[in-house]
Parts: sequence; C-alpha cells; structure tokens
Amino acid sequence: MRRAIVSAGGSAAVLAVLAVLCAAAFPVRGGAAPTVNYQLAHTFPLPGDGGWDYLSYDAVGKRLFVSRATRVMVIDPAAGTVIAEIPDTLGVHGIALAQELGKGFTSNGRDNSVSVFDLRTLKTIGKVPIDARNPDAIVYDAVSKRVFTGNGGSASVTAIDATTNTVVGNVALPGRPEFGAAGNGMVYFNIEDKNEIVAIDTRKNVLVNTWPLGTCDGPSGLSMDVAHHRLFPSCGNKVMMVIDSDSGAVVATLPIGQGTDATAFDPGSQLAFSSNGDGTLTIAHEDSPGAVSVVQNATTQAGARTLAVDTNTHNVYLVTAQFTLGTPAPGQTRVPRTMVPGTFTLLVMSNHP
Repeated sequence: MRRAIVSAGGSAAVLAVLAVLCAAAFPVRGGAAPTVNYQLAHTFPLPGDGGWDYLSYDAVGKRLFVSRATRVMVIDPAAGTVIAEIPDTLGVHGIALAQELGKGFTSNGRDNSVSVFDLRTLKTIGKVPIDARNPDAIVYDAVSKRVFTGNGGSASVTAIDATTNTVVGNVALPGRPEFGAAGNGMVYFNIEDKNEIVAIDTRKNVLVNTWPLGTCDGPSGLSMDVAHHRLFPSCGNKVMMVIDSDSGAVVATLPIGQGTDATAFDPGSQLAFSSNGDGTLTIAHEDSPGAVSVVQNATTQAGARTLAVDTNTHNVYLVTAQFTLGTPAPGQTRVPRTMVPGTFTLLVMSNHP
C-alpha cells in the first residue's frame, strides 16, 4: 500500500475530507441512511407448472429471467407478463448476463451444458458442452470476459470464454459449489458441504484461496458489494455472513429467516437481501466498512427462497407457489411437497419509507 505523507498543518483538513468520503460511501444510520420499509406491492400470477431455481434481473432491458426446469421465462416485472421463453435448457439452474457482449448464458444441470442466447432477440445462439456434471450456479466476470459454472456433481468450476463460447478449462474445488459471485477480477463460490468459500483468479483460472465461513452451516446464496469488497453468503442455520473478499475475514454475522437460497446486494441503497423460504425477506444495511446490521424482516410468502434486485427502482423480485404436503415414506422424516398447478406467482417488494 502506498503511504500518504501529510504535513501537520494539513492533517486536519485531510481527515475532514476523508470523513466526508467515508460518509458518502457508507451512509450512517440516523443520518443519511435510507428508511427501509419493504412491503409486498404486487403479486402477478405466471403461467406454467414445474419447479424453479435462480432469478436474474436485466437492468438494461428491464427484464426478469426466471429458470423453470426446462426453459427460462423472460418477464416484464412492471406488468407481470411473460415476454418470451428460452427453450431447451434441461435442468436449468441459473442465468448470467454479459451486457457488453449482448449475450446471456444458462447453466443446464441435466445435460451438462451452457446455453448461449442473444440478449436482444432472446433467441438461442448455441450450446456449450462442458466436461463436468450438474452445472448449477453460473456467473459472468466482465474483467476476463468469461462465464464460470459451479458444477455440483463434479466439485469443480468450468470457465468459458464468453466471446467465443468455448471452454477454457476446469478448476478442481475442495467440495460441492453452490452459488457464486464475481468482482475485481475474482470469482467466488460457496462450498456447501464444507462450509467454506473459494476465490478463483478469473484471468488465470486458478484457485487462489479457500476460507472457512465461521459459524455458517450449509452456505447457499451469495452476492457481492464489488466497490467495498464484501461478500454476502447466506446459510442454512439462519445466518448471513459478511466476508472481506480480499482476506476472507468474517466482518459480521447476521440473523436471517429459515430456508434461504439466495442473497442480493443493491449498491444504490447499500442494502443486502436474503430471501428465505419461511416467507421473510431479511434486509441488512452497510453502515460503515466494518458495520452491517439488519434493518428489516419483511413479509413475503412461503416458498419465496430466491430473488433478484432491480437496481433501477430498488424493487426486489421473488417467485413462489402453493404446495400440498404429503406423508413421509416409511423410515423417512422429510415431508413430500407437491406444487399446486396454476399457482406460480411473481412477488414484487417495494420500499415505502
């Protein structure tokens, strides 16, 4: 780190400037911090039955991409209408968007491939087969112009050149990756079965760090505040961690709801969100570089465990459905659930200060 040399007479002025800059970067609660009061603003019924996984919001096209097992639904979230569907994405988990390349990518877990589609026409350009099983999370890194898939069945990450749609190579991991996030030339993945997080250099395609996640058990969702080098993994034991993305140090441990499967960070409001299957949305605010605290637990709907944030309006989008509960099989404790046909729904959460 380059040191700044300041004369004694000018130190007070410099400190005052630094204080203003820090306050602008991290609004302080009770001062410039936003008033947080997220409420369910709209519910839109959506067609089609079957499960779902991750959501991705296109801030340029103002569209919401929702994975639906065999296809991706493209939704106008302001109107709650389906614009298009991207077909033939067998076992799709996630959607990554490369705006500067005009492309989108889907991770197809059941045929071990990545679909590439045109962001303008929403038509499939082609498929990239990968030498790994069950690509799940998928992340685009603008620094390297590569797409990275976390492969749950192979304990690996596959890098794909997003300009040529060709595989660069695989990186072995210490366990099963769940979700990922990219920033500052690195891509990070939760290791769900080891309660760790890994850091991969996106240009070298090399694993450079593996960090324990403290008290986190079963990390699932992951997002990143790129500007301030913070990661937000959510965990199965009802906590969301705040991790320094440079050192792996635990900055904070926050209580969240049960059944989380995603987090998101909104740089415009400095808010981090955890969507929880118990029907809550936990919202935390970055008060300062070393202080993050929960500011609200908003009510959503049971089953709404994944989300995406609209960085233009600061709305939060979730999807869910109604389920009927069955009887556990002999010797089993897990209660089977069956989705009620025709109940798939988009939830729009808005801040009402």
